[in-house]
Formats: sequence, structure tokens, C-alpha cells
Amino acid sequence: MHCPFCRHPDSRVVDSRTSDDGSTIRRRRQCPHCNRRFTTVETASLSVVKRSGATEPFSREKIAGGVRKACQGRPVSEDDLALLAQKVEETLRSAGSAEIDAYEIGLAILGPLRELDEVAYLRFASVYQAFDSLEDFEAAITVLRAERDGTEDVDDTAEPVQPEDEAARTS
Repeated sequence: MHCPFCRHPDSRVVDSRTSDDGSTIRRRRQCPHCNRRFTTVETASLSVVKRSGATEPFSREKIAGGVRKACQGRPVSEDDLALLAQKVEETLRSAGSAEIDAYEIGLAILGPLRELDEVAYLRFASVYQAFDSLEDFEAAITVLRAERDGTEDVDDTAEPVQPEDEAARTS
């Protein structure tokens, strides 16, 4: 690490601390040549592998921008979008890989977006998962309702049919 004051090519680490969220390391350094101190902040790089095969650095801003379109007209603040982007980044970093497929980023967005706003979730999912018909929307809405109600594939509006009633109807 070059000293920012005298450009000496070496420095010594005096103190190291991780940030509250654990994503960065703050190092206090001292130059052995001029004895001045300076701070560096280190982060692990995270790259996105696009469908074309090209790679680019991960960007929270791109996450927030993509989700912002789905949230237009919804009661979602910029702070909510920033928090969602942070959750997505934390999820991706916890996977432990330096390169993340773009598809995996979309999957990581769906969960927090569903918690944030169901309508925005449906908008995003319809584009991301390439809904082709109304049946795709109906299936996604059914899953949302089942998860919200804490049930799996159960229609709460219908009355339960007793086995003896079923037999009486078919005869």
C-alpha cells in the first residue's frame, strides 16, 4: 500500500476493525518513511456474470434501480429500496462465491421484495420469470396467498367436504 502523502511503497498496519455488517475492513496504517497515518477500507469484490458471459462489478444501485421500476406507484421509499439492495448483497456474499450468476441475483431479489410489497413482487416476477399467460399470474397469486395464510395449496374459501358427502354426491 503506497503512502498517500509521500508515495513510499510500503506501510505498516497499526489497527484493523471490521464494519458493523462485516462487509468491510477498516485498517489504520502508518508510513515507515514519513510516519504519517492514514486509513484504508477494504472490501471483497463481487462480480456478476451476465447471460452473455461478460462480467461486471456488483452494484447495489443497479439492484435498487431494477426494483424501483417494479415499485412505481407503490408505497415503497428509497430507504426501503436501499435496505432491500443491502439484504440482496448480504445474501449473495454469504454464498461465498466471488462471481455470481445474474439469474441468482434475481432469485435473491424475489424473497425480500415479496416481504416489502406483494404487488411489486408480482411485477418483478412477471418479467424475471417471463410470465406468458394469466395462469402464470394466477399461480403466483395462489402461492402468495398460501404463504401469507400459512398454508400449502389449501383453498380457505371452500368448505371442507366430508368423505360421506362426497360418496353421496357421486351416486
